[in-house]
Amino acid sequence: MKELLSGNEAIARGTWEAGVKMAVGYPGTPSTEILETVVAKFPDLYAQWSPNEKVAFEVGIGASLGGARTLVTMKHVGLNVAADPYMTFSYTGVGGGFVVISADDPEMHSSQNEQDNRIFARFAKTPFLDPSDSQESKDMLLTAFDISEQFDTPVMLHMTTRISHSKGIVELGEQQKPEQTKFVKNPAKYVMVPGHARGRHAVVEERRAKLADYSEQTPLNVVENNGSEIGIITGGISYHYTKEVVPDFDYLKIGFGWPLPLKKIAEFVKNHKRVIVIEELEPFYEDQIKAAGIKVEGKQYFGVCGELSPARVAKGLVDAGLLSKAPPVAFEPEALFPRPPVLCPGCPHRAPFMALKKLKVAVAGDIGCYTLGALQPLNAMDTCICMGASIGTAIGMEKVDGSEKGTVAVIGDSTFFHSGITGLVDAVYNSSNVTVMILDNSATAMTGGQQHPATGTTLMGKPAPAIDIEALCKGLGITNFRKVDPYDYQATHTAIKEEINKKGPSVIVTNRPCVLMPKRIMDEPYAVILEECTGCAACFKISCPAIAASDELNERGRPKAVIDPTQCTGCSVCAQICKPEAIVLQSQLVKA
Repeated sequence: MKELLSGNEAIARGTWEAGVKMAVGYPGTPSTEILETVVAKFPDLYAQWSPNEKVAFEVGIGASLGGARTLVTMKHVGLNVAADPYMTFSYTGVGGGFVVISADDPEMHSSQNEQDNRIFARFAKTPFLDPSDSQESKDMLLTAFDISEQFDTPVMLHMTTRISHSKGIVELGEQQKPEQTKFVKNPAKYVMVPGHARGRHAVVEERRAKLADYSEQTPLNVVENNGSEIGIITGGISYHYTKEVVPDFDYLKIGFGWPLPLKKIAEFVKNHKRVIVIEELEPFYEDQIKAAGIKVEGKQYFGVCGELSPARVAKGLVDAGLLSKAPPVAFEPEALFPRPPVLCPGCPHRAPFMALKKLKVAVAGDIGCYTLGALQPLNAMDTCICMGASIGTAIGMEKVDGSEKGTVAVIGDSTFFHSGITGLVDAVYNSSNVTVMILDNSATAMTGGQQHPATGTTLMGKPAPAIDIEALCKGLGITNFRKVDPYDYQATHTAIKEEINKKGPSVIVTNRPCVLMPKRIMDEPYAVILEECTGCAACFKISCPAIAASDELNERGRPKAVIDPTQCTGCSVCAQICKPEAIVLQSQLVKA
């Protein structure tokens, strides 16, 4: 039986086929749909969101040591958060098979960096597999569990945005029934005090040598001979890009990416006049091959920034003198009109950013929908580093008097639980004069509205205790606490102005849900009385997609505003800032 599946859907299917008992992660593009698909299609398999990737990884460790096959999912920067347990779990080894999905994001479609997590696998001295399409995503997941159990190691399945989200035909298989053992006490293996860890480090090195032998033999690393003098070493999505451009070259396709099959590579290079390494982002394969004294070329033609594509591969091969010109299939698509991201109509984050901009405070931002507050015309966020960094950044800025008008940290509810709590503890402990705005929209909205510890529901749809943000903050020692309706612009402005002038840390929590979760909120829309509109453009500056320029101009030739009733959610923010009071509810416009 075959199905058309995305890479993420194929992994979900592979999770079921592999007999996994625990699937755990934290939502992050491009990995989010894996666990959502598991829950939707395989409800007999236990899956959960954890507050962050580190906790998810540790939950996975416990499940593995309990004898069950375990899948842990996260995007590439999530592995930074989980790096602490990852590095040491490499030392202890597994119980049941353990696979971590690292979904990288070349070109940074939805990320703050484009790090290459193949390096992480080598850093932790754990193998990784590099699928190139949906079928391989499923098949390699099954193989990864076998490798994990055979070599007593966690294994990374290295995904990228294109593989995660592109669809392909997948041959389905039957569900395996691996025997689940129970936890066996073995402190020398699992308790990583220095005396035990020294012995386990030696085991890791012995394992590396065995994995290197396996890499030479596995069919995951395959040579495709077409009788060409030119050889290509590649893997992942780069393999398909290159095959599209030059299908008749010889290929060494890398599927088992660390340790590399250096003997097989040396033999491949010896049999070709020139060998080019084609890989996205870092010269991970190329550097190791050159370090082994094997002559190859690569990154000087393709660069280390951004995604590859058939067009970029073709250009690199032209630059290398292997093509006279790019074939038609590799032409770049025509440039499209830019569509920068923008907060949704009625988004509860809009008015807080308008107030922050007016107050001219320094705003330390965070990861979420509200990161869009940094863009024009709101232009009200000054920093964004990583999940949870807003509060710590604001503390540091405040401690050195880095802002003249006050310092505010902006963080979402899901991000607060992910890694903002410890920053708030720091603010209390070190008596920092910062104001923390928790923009609570009752969802992990940026990745599609997933659940978190304050939503009252688990990933599997079961009721759960909803953590009270106010009680939590006050329990940490916050005395300056208030809630505000973010649709009330003046109240929001006043709350921020008052709190930034108080001594010690303050917390302001907004209390409106995401307009899209669980379904789009559509109250009565607003409309513009064109006769009253002066064309002052104040409403244009709130960055609402429902507001546009009309064909009618004011006396200075500037357009008046018009509101699209199919997009307007009736949040009222535009009406509040319209000085001529030309924006009214649609029913009032009809009466007029």
